Amino acid sequence: ALRAFLAKWEYVVVECADGPAAWQVMREPSPPPMAIMDWNMPGVDRPALCQEVRETPALSGMYIILLTSNASKQDMITGLESGADDYIVKPFDWDELKARLRFGNSFVTLQQALGARVNELQQALSSVRALRGLLPICAYCKRIRDDKDYWLQIEHYLSEHSDARFSHGICPECLLKHADE
Repeated sequence: ALRAFLAKWEYVVVECADGPAAWQVMREPSPPPMAIMDWNMPGVDRPALCQEVRETPALSGMYIILLTSNASKQDMITGLESGADDYIVKPFDWDELKARLRFGNSFVTLQQALGARVNELQQALSSVRALRGLLPICAYCKRIRDDKDYWLQIEHYLSEHSDARFSHGICPECLLKHADE
């Protein structure tokens, strides 16, 4: 019945017979964004699969609903603390499940958008730290003019505008030229 309703609600269903099969599906290159799991799945000790999912960085955004006949408050707390995002007790209302799935889908969509935005910002930050464009440099003293019209030593300017670090040395020509001074 669950598979039929999920298909009717236009969810792509990946059905697994037990916990190890579900874990295998979740470790594929493109795991499902949401999972409905039974507390009492064969091959898994209690909500251990939720814990494994939460300990796997690639699956951190997966939305997990525990669907179970375990109705005690302590079971619900244990399930949620193990990593489930939602907890539904059987027998359940189909409209309630549909609403919770809709929320889960919104949550996953927001998580994915946030992740994409963080990646964009990291790339932008990397780009900002890379020097680009025209740098006005004095032909005599080799100082660089910054955006505030100040002339700075080249190493000072570059250290402020890039991730470059400097050490000083003397090139062979300057060593010969200034060795006697």
